[in-house]
Formats: sequence, C-alpha cells, structure tokens
Amino acid sequence: MVTGADGQLGKELRLISRGYSRFDFIFLSKNDLPIDQVDKLHLFFEGVKPSFCINCAAYTAVDKAEKEKELAFLVNGESVGKLAMECEKQGTKLIHISTDYVFNGNSSEPLKEEDKTSPINIYGASKLAGEQLALQNHPDTLIIRTSWVYSEFGNNFVKTMIRLMNEKETISVVEDQIGSPTYAADLAELILQIIDRDKFIPGIYHYSNEGRISWYDFAQAIKEFTGSNCKINPVPSSQFPTAANRPNYSLLDKTKIKSVYSITIPDWKASLFVCITRIRENRA
Repeated sequence: MVTGADGQLGKELRLISRGYSRFDFIFLSKNDLPIDQVDKLHLFFEGVKPSFCINCAAYTAVDKAEKEKELAFLVNGESVGKLAMECEKQGTKLIHISTDYVFNGNSSEPLKEEDKTSPINIYGASKLAGEQLALQNHPDTLIIRTSWVYSEFGNNFVKTMIRLMNEKETISVVEDQIGSPTYAADLAELILQIIDRDKFIPGIYHYSNEGRISWYDFAQAIKEFTGSNCKINPVPSSQFPTAANRPNYSLLDKTKIKSVYSITIPDWKASLFVCITRIRENRA
C-alpha cells in the first residue's frame, strides 16, 4: 500500500514496482485515500489488511506552512500518527518518509539519526511530530529521512533549473546551503529492496545520494548535463528571503542504512545524469 502515490516518490515507486512481481501493490492518491480522514483510513485497512504501508503522503509547501500551520500539522503530524495506529492494529509494517528539515542546520558534520532535532520552520516541526507519533503508535515503523528530493515527475529543483536556464541568460543560485540531493528513483529502489529482503528493522534511517554540495553546485551540474549557456551567479541565501527559514547544513550521514541493509548508494552526479536523460527522453 502506497499513500501519496501522485507525488515524486510515489510515481517512482509505481514505475519500479513492476520489477517486484511477488507483491501486489495498491497505489493511493490523496483523492483515493486522504490520510487525514480517519474513518476512510480505518475502513480501508479493515478491507485490505496490507502487509506494508509506504507513506509518501505529506504537506510539502514549506513556505505556505508558515501560514497554514494547522494544516501542516494535521497532514504531517496527527494524520501520520493515526495511519501508524491503523498499521499497528492490522500488523502492517510502516515505512514513513521524513526530512532533513527536522534539524536546525547548525552542524558542520554529517547528521546522524540520533543527533538532536530542532526544526527552524513549521514544515520541519510538523514532520518531526509525524516521526514521533508514528514511532509512539506503532513500534514496527521504519522512518527514512531524506533531503533535496528530485525526479522526472512533479515540481522540483532540477526541473525548475532546466526551465529557467532555457528562459534566461543569467540566474542566481544560493551557495551557502550545504547538503546532498536525493534522486527519488534511487530512494524508491531502496524502499522496495527493504521490503523484498524480508529484513525489516524498524527505527530511523538517513538516505540521500552520496556527495556534499551546495545548491549552486547542483545548478552547475544541471547546466553541464543540459549543455545550457545560461550564466549562474552564486549568491548568499540572504539574497533570497523566504517565509520559512532553511537549514544551512543538512548533509545526512548514511552509515547506518548502508550497514544495516548492505547497500551501495549512487553518487549524486551519476543519479542526476540518469534523471536528466529520462527527462530528455520523455520530451523527445
């Protein structure tokens, strides 16, 4: 059972699931199953009794969340807790997707799962509430925190940069926020490998592609792979004031997930090349 199936990760899961034929998948969009409607949740779980639930449903409008606090906490916090409760009742293993925004960005070392959380915006606070409620209501929950997610689907930094580089001669991109991007297809493959291996070890894990870059570095690589002539100016984040504060440092330490699941994580630039190739193929 995949909730939030119309998002970037949900769509990648749908594509990759074709290679996992021993499972029956049910992909549920927000319209199919709004996770904030408890009665619908309960009826669905009673009828289907899924072995696994991959929760990709989330309120992700980071800046709007500053004004829509109640909605953000309803979807990312309270509803996740209720979803976990239904999973617990039916013996369903829950995989829940969270974010680097649960941290304040003041670190200078890659962030470990046990590092102190201290979100600096409403979105991050609401996602942290969801983590806490999920683990509290269902011990068989596996949480994956990820960062800078992009894909050939939906709206994301990569697709925005490609569009802007086609439209403008010069753009400016922030250079003082550090992290590593996550190609949603790589994350989807990891999730399905976890399910397929019958080695489900609950807890919190960190996942992003390998590497340490700024948004400016990310944009430069997009320019390189698309052959754009657009000039990119590196600027401090103070030149791009936003409603929600962003963490300056959100590089995730992936040691735990690599060790527990014996996986090799692709380098960020290799995965970016794959994604841009797919975007080009789909436009051809």
